Amino acid sequence: MKVVCLQEQLHRALGQVSRAVATRTTLPILGNVLLIAEEDELRIQASNLEIAITTAIPASVEESGRLTVDARLLNDFVATLPNENVTLQSDRGKTSLTVQSGRDHADINGLDADDFPVIKSFTDEGFALSLDAAQLREIITQVELAAATDDSRPVLAGVLFRFEDRSLTLAAADGFRLAVRTGELAEGSPDRVDIIVPARAVRELSRIIGDINEPIRIAVTPNRSQLLVKAGPSEFLTQLIEGTFPDYKQIIPKDFSTKVELGRDAFGAAVRRASYFARDNNDVIRLHVRPGENESDPGTVEVTANAVERGNSQSFLDAGVTGPELEVAFNARYLTDVLGVVKTGRVLLGLNGANQAGVVRVAGSDDYSHVIMPMVIGAN
Repeated sequence: MKVVCLQEQLHRALGQVSRAVATRTTLPILGNVLLIAEEDELRIQASNLEIAITTAIPASVEESGRLTVDARLLNDFVATLPNENVTLQSDRGKTSLTVQSGRDHADINGLDADDFPVIKSFTDEGFALSLDAAQLREIITQVELAAATDDSRPVLAGVLFRFEDRSLTLAAADGFRLAVRTGELAEGSPDRVDIIVPARAVRELSRIIGDINEPIRIAVTPNRSQLLVKAGPSEFLTQLIEGTFPDYKQIIPKDFSTKVELGRDAFGAAVRRASYFARDNNDVIRLHVRPGENESDPGTVEVTANAVERGNSQSFLDAGVTGPELEVAFNARYLTDVLGVVKTGRVLLGLNGANQAGVVRVAGSDDYSHVIMPMVIGAN
C-alpha cells in the first residue's frame, strides 16, 4: 500500500473514527483502525463491536492495500505533523506502516487486516429513508439526555426511534423523567417501524452529523438488528437493543390543573441559582406557583432551595398562571437539563399537584414533552 493525502484531512478523519475505537478490550485489533487504499480515496474504519464508523478522504493511491494500526498512536503522530502531504506506505506481506511527511517519519507496527471485524456497508436494503441532518441533531439533543445511564434495564439505556407515516418520534426515559420529540419527515414510512438505539450510539451519531448540511440516509437491516447511517463521506453502524420500549403516550399527562408560561432564560437562571444550595439536599428545589389576583395581574413562580448547613436561595419570576395555587418539588438537575436544550424564548410548565409528574414544553407547541417525576415535598 502506498497512498498520499493531506495531513489536515487525515487528522480529521482519524479523530472522527476514533470515537468507535475500543478503549478496554481483550482483542487488540479493536484498538486499531483499518486503512483501505483503493481507487482515489483512503477509507478509514474503526469498530468496538457495538458501533462502527467509516469515513473516506481523497487521496492519491499509488498502490492499493489494507492494513490495521494502533488508532491512538497513529492519530497522535499525525496530529504533530505540518499541514502538508503525508505518505502512508506498507510493503506487501508486512504489517508495519511507514508514515512520512517531509523529513519526519515513523514506523508503526500493525496487525493483519483480515483479522479486523467485517463492517457492513450502507445499503437501502430493508427499511431506508432520508432525513434532514440538522433536524435529527436537534431532536437527539432534546431526547437522549433522559436515557438511563446504566444497563440494568437495557431498553431504558436506549432511545426509541419511531417512524410512522410522515413523522419521526424519539423517546427516552430513565424511570424519573421522559423526553419525547416528534419531527416531520420529507418522505413517509408506509409501516410503523420501532427500533431502540443505544443512547451512547445516539450521541456518537449526533457528533457525526454535526457538520452535515445535506440530507442523510438512514436504514434498518431486514432483521432489525442494526442501524446504518450514510452522512456525507462517513458511514455509521450500531447494534440495536432488543425489547419493547414503554408506552410513552400513557406516561405523558393529557391535561393539567395548573399551567405556567414563563421565560426560559429567567426560569433557567433561577433554577441554577437554587441548584447551588440544593446540592446538599438531594438536588431538591421547590416551585411555589401563584396565579394573579385578576386577569390583568401576572402570576408568580417562587423558586427556592434550602440547605441546613449552607443557607437558602429564593427567586421570584413573573409568569402567566392559569389554575389553582400549588407547590411542587423537582430535581434541579433535571430542570436544568431540559431548559438547556429548549431553544425557544418561553416554556410551558404543566402541573397536577405536588405528587404528580410535571411536564415542560415549548410554549405554543406540542412537538416536545419532557416529563419529570416530583420529589418529596417535605424534604429539607
